[in-house]
Amino acid sequence: MAKSSHREKILSVGMEVVHRHGFAGASVRDIVKAAGVPQGSFTNHFVSKEAFGLEVIDLYYANALKTMAETLRNEELPPLQRLRAYIDRTKERLIRNEMRNGCLFGNFAAEASEVSEPIRQRLVEVFDEVQAAVAHCLRAAVKAGEVSPSLDCDETAAFIVSSLQGANLMTKTLRSTVPVERFKEILFSSILRHTGSA
Repeated sequence: MAKSSHREKILSVGMEVVHRHGFAGASVRDIVKAAGVPQGSFTNHFVSKEAFGLEVIDLYYANALKTMAETLRNEELPPLQRLRAYIDRTKERLIRNEMRNGCLFGNFAAEASEVSEPIRQRLVEVFDEVQAAVAHCLRAAVKAGEVSPSLDCDETAAFIVSSLQGANLMTKTLRSTVPVERFKEILFSSILRHTGSA
C-alpha cells in the first residue's frame, strides 16, 4: 500500500475507532492496529493526536454536509419534509451502529472540549454551520407558509440542534431511539405547529 493511502486509511478507520471508543479511549496503537498500518505511519501523517482529531471531525463533517445537502438544503422537497428527513437520517445512523456511538460531534464536545481548545473551536464552527442549514430550512418553511412568519428561525434552529444532540446522547445511553422519536414528535406536533403549522 502506498504511503499516501496510509493516511486516508488511518483517517477513515480511525474515525470509526474514535466514534466507537471515544477520543480519549482510542489510543494511537488502537487506531494503527485497526487500520493495519505500522505505528510510525501515524506520526508520519499527523503531528499530534489533536491534529488527527481535527481531521476526523472534518471527515465526519464531510459526511454531514452530504446529508444536509440531501435533506435540509434539498430544494426539491417541501421545507418541513426536509427537516423530518434530516431527523430520520440521524435516527437511521444511530440504528446502524446499534445506538452505541451517538453523534461524533457530540462525543467530541462532551470529552475533548475541555482538553483541546482547537477542537472546541472547530466544533463551535461545525455546530454553527449545521444550525445555519436548519435555519435556512425553517426560513423556507416560513416562505412556503408551513409555519408562522413570527417564527424566530435562528433561535428555533439553535434549539433543534441542541435538542437533537441531547437526544443523540440519550439514545446512546438508553440504547433506544425513543429520545429522537420523542424529540421529533414534540417538535412537529407542538413547537412548529404552535407557530402556525397546520
